Amino acid sequence: MPSPVKAMQDLLRDDTRYKLEAYQFIREALQYAHENLDAIGPLGFGPSDDPSSDAPRHLTGQQLCEACRLYAIDQFGYLAQMVLENWGLRRTGDFGELVYNLIRIEQMRKSESDRREDFDDVYDFENAFQPKFELALSDED
Repeated sequence: MPSPVKAMQDLLRDDTRYKLEAYQFIREALQYAHENLDAIGPLGFGPSDDPSSDAPRHLTGQQLCEACRLYAIDQFGYLAQMVLENWGLRRTGDFGELVYNLIRIEQMRKSESDRREDFDDVYDFENAFQPKFELALSDED
């Protein structure tokens, strides 16, 4: 197996859909998820779902997509969607492509129950990164 740096270089050469920043982002979003579990939801404990297990806690595809959304908003604010699109990320399925590319080069792991399709259509990028505005009418009107 090539070194991690060489494996990433080869990946970027072979799959030009995504920029290096997209892969860095997915790793940071994974870390963000583990640090902000209350916003993401409870994590599984691994294949046996045993809390006494020493195995790393496991995120579902849907949870990682939500972590990506929250992390992007946290980092880039109103520009989140534009930044992600600049890196080649236009739908939640793209997060799955990144993860499975990293699994293929042994930079991430998956559980037996994980599927690439778990990332598809989790939310719509057009709505997920837009600020929610609420107009309040005063009583004087």
